[in-house]
Amino acid sequence: MEKTPDVPQASPHSPALWRQLQWTAKLVQDVQDVQAGRSLATTIDQVPGELRSGVQALTFHTLRHLGAAAALRDQLVARRPSAAVDALLLTALALMLPAPGVRHPPHTLVDQAVEAAKKDKATRHQAGLLNAVLRRLGRERERLFLAVRDDLGARWNHPKWWIERVQADHPAAWQAILEQAQQPAPMVLRVNTLRSSTDAVLTTLDQHGIEAVRLDGNGIALARPMPVAAIPGFAEGMLSVQSAAAQMAAPLLMSGLSVDSPRVLDACAAPGGKTAHILELSPSAQVTALEVDARRAERIGSTLSRLGLQADIRVADAGLVSDWWDGIPFDRIMLDAPCSASGIVRRHPDIRWLRRATDIHQLANQQDRLLAAMWPVLAVGGRLLYATCSVFHEEGIDRIQAFLSRHMDAGWLPSPGHLIPSGAGAGLSSGENAACDDGFFYALLEKRAA
Repeated sequence: MEKTPDVPQASPHSPALWRQLQWTAKLVQDVQDVQAGRSLATTIDQVPGELRSGVQALTFHTLRHLGAAAALRDQLVARRPSAAVDALLLTALALMLPAPGVRHPPHTLVDQAVEAAKKDKATRHQAGLLNAVLRRLGRERERLFLAVRDDLGARWNHPKWWIERVQADHPAAWQAILEQAQQPAPMVLRVNTLRSSTDAVLTTLDQHGIEAVRLDGNGIALARPMPVAAIPGFAEGMLSVQSAAAQMAAPLLMSGLSVDSPRVLDACAAPGGKTAHILELSPSAQVTALEVDARRAERIGSTLSRLGLQADIRVADAGLVSDWWDGIPFDRIMLDAPCSASGIVRRHPDIRWLRRATDIHQLANQQDRLLAAMWPVLAVGGRLLYATCSVFHEEGIDRIQAFLSRHMDAGWLPSPGHLIPSGAGAGLSSGENAACDDGFFYALLEKRAA
């Protein structure tokens, strides 16, 4: 989703900043809705096309600094304003913080935020309040920043429960994890080796003036994110966008095969990146891709079609085995289970504000259900790769240890376990660990004779 990591520099032809602030505040308000919070992935498309890139950048920045903005808001106003005014206030406060990526001077932000308030009937009645609060921040910056310095949410820009969970799970790395969540993630590509080669793609990118470096396997990291339509070879199916950590999945799953045409199940397959990678590595594989959501299942088909690949795509709940299984065991199963996505907040900064502490236990129950359902459909000698894009132990190592305690026929093969995001900025250095861009958990299990 993320294509523009920094707040864009205004130009004479840029849309008015107040319009971008209006839309940014609307998206932030949607995320913050306690009853029905909505992700950016479901709301960004409603933004007019000429504003979308700028609004996305502003929204990403606001959500990355929402904790600090909220702490400042609480210092500046005695009573929280209406939801629409509060979202606009938080947006302006986040953009006025001394943080990398902000390219609009504070006086411009104040002027344009007030203008945005005046031009919307939901906020115009409190335009004066907004003006007074933002100007007060300009006058009392040092005192206010000092006042919120020790606030946990302001310091780390995550909910308190999230911070405490990361501290407990990763006592030696929790600060690095939270700091990396504030950094835009690199844009990483996977070369479809059935249609091209890494060397050929790197040469083409260089010819088009696109700076890129080789990663492990068939990965390539771009120095700067860009729209996929502008990447040479993407439309022709030579490339896919897939994080370096996610690119580890298919090679792990397909290792050690002794079957010429293996039966492979991708149990939670949308949007199809891992399904495609499996087929790129093993073109003769008979792949079944399941997805419970019909619209997301369509994305699998689109992904495979662009890459020139085919799989048996079915709309089904993987946990309801009798609805889709033909009774023939699978040699390999990819279980990329639904999870908190706590490992990919660099790409989706709204996740931290959408999740609730109670979600993690509910997700763990769902992960247990899917693991239990998948094991009977795996052939003896077959392998199952359990994956989550989470840094929380309850969704990773805890699930596998609980599963192993219930299944004496399961063996845990060498696999990465919890991967911790590392590396700063939007790019990666050549030869850097390919798992450094996102947080993931991988456990490769083998089914043994009882």
